This record gives sequence, C-alpha cells and structure tokens, in this order.
Amino acid sequence: MTHHNLDNHAAAVAVLGLGPMGRALAAASLAAGHPTVLWNRSPAKASALVAQGAMLAPTVADAAQRASVVIACVMNYRAVRAILSGLERPPSGTFVNLSSGHAAEARDMADWAAQQGVSYLDGAILTPAPTIGTAAATILYSGPRALFDESLPWLESFGGSSAYLGADVGTAAAYEMALLDLFTMSVGGLAHAFALASTEGIAPTAFARFARGIGGLLPDMADRFAEQLTSGTFTADISTIASAASAVAHVRDAATAGGVDPAPLQAVQSIIERAVAAGHGGDSYARLARSLVPADPAEAAR
Repeated sequence: MTHHNLDNHAAAVAVLGLGPMGRALAAASLAAGHPTVLWNRSPAKASALVAQGAMLAPTVADAAQRASVVIACVMNYRAVRAILSGLERPPSGTFVNLSSGHAAEARDMADWAAQQGVSYLDGAILTPAPTIGTAAATILYSGPRALFDESLPWLESFGGSSAYLGADVGTAAAYEMALLDLFTMSVGGLAHAFALASTEGIAPTAFARFARGIGGLLPDMADRFAEQLTSGTFTADISTIASAASAVAHVRDAATAGGVDPAPLQAVQSIIERAVAAGHGGDSYARLARSLVPADPAEAAR
C-alpha cells in the first residue's frame, strides 16, 4: 500500500491500531469531517479508510506528530508502551489511550507519560465497535479536566456519550473492569443456565423466553445494591442471603445430577456461605458485595 506524503498535512485525529474498534474510531472521525491519520503494523487494514480520505502514516512518529488528538486502541497497555517506545519526541497533541486494562495500569501509564512529557488521558469504551459514531456509543474518560475539555470537539465525533469521570486517571479503567466483571459473570451464568436446561431436554428457544425475564430483574437490583451499599444498611425487603444459600444448593445439585460442571455454582455458594457464617444470613444480597472485599475493621464493627 502506498503511504500518503504527510509533510504538508496536519491531522485533527491520529488513530494508532486498526483492529475492529480502531477502524470504527477512525471511520467516525472521518465521518465527522476531521482530517484523520492512521498507523497500523499491518498497513493493509487501512485500505478502506484511506479510500474514504484518511492519511496512512509510514511510522508511529509520523502519525503522532501530526494530530491534535492521538488515539491508541490496541490490545493492552503493554502494546501501547511498545508502540510508543520508539518515539524520539512525544506526540504533539493530547494522547488518549482507549486500550483495555485495569486502574493500576492506567496510573502507571500516566506516570510514564508524564516522564516523557506526554499530555495523557485514559479512556474506556463500553459499547461494541458497531455503535461507534452513533448515539448508542458510550466512552468514559479520566485524567486532567483541561485536556478532556480541549479534546472534546474531536472525542465527540465517536458518538453517544463522552463521560468525564474525574482527575484520577485510573477511574475510567476501574469502571471498565467492574462492568466487564458484570458482563463476564452474566454471560457465564447464561451459558451455564442454557447447559442445565438442555440436560432436561428444554429447547433453547423455549428457555430463552423465560431467561429474558431474569435479565429484566437486574436494573432494579443494581439500584437497590447502590442504595444499600451507600447507606450501609442491608435490609432484606425481598430475599435474604440465607434464602440464596438454599437456592444455590438446589441448583448445584441439579447441575451435578445432569452432568453439568458445578464449579461456577460452587464458587458462588462459597461466597454465600461465608456471608452466612459471618452472621449476615438475614441481610439482603447487596451485603455479598461487602463480603467479597478484604475486611475493614470499621466495617466489620458495623
């Protein structure tokens, strides 16, 4: 592929990494009318975007020096460091890392960026690639407020909600990991439930009709968890942890009888049983969130 001569071009946005999400970000930037420069280890992935008007940089340095905002969207923070390690000077614009990782990695990355003289924002994309550039996209950002405000005219081109969470650069990653925890555990539970239903000959389509109703319970439960965890009061208006202990035991036995791996249920059962043993059997499910973190002496006394 032929690289564009960038000597006389300035890009509003540079996108480093052209996986599905990186390509979606670049396409949204182009659709919003921003001059956009691309870099990827495999230049062929840029062909469709170049046809739409993007500029392809031959090196990371070329891309990073010609943009008001430089976006990295690659596999992880190690990959980001590897990409930037060869730069002789920092990016000319604000560097925004939208790669996945946990909060400590984001803070380490910010420290590294400060040492290199790089203006740095961290971010987390909460929605899949097809949503980018549409109202359904949600991207979280954290880091210096001034950098976010300066970059917002370009970040808004990615669509939906660009939510600023605060100066602690690790906050966006912290949200992402907790939400991925919810998604991962929910998908695991869904797969386990379909497997268990299949052992009794229940057709997947028939089971899905009722499984959707279980998912519908979660929004209200999330609100109740938030309210009770904030107040520290775990009144069981609906169900108790003790009743959950009985329910999970029944399901574990059913899984074992049906030849379905009971390990996920055993893990949940262990969490519930520890809470009951600690005297919280009469509390609401929200108490389990407190039981999962290391004990705080002040909290233990409550």
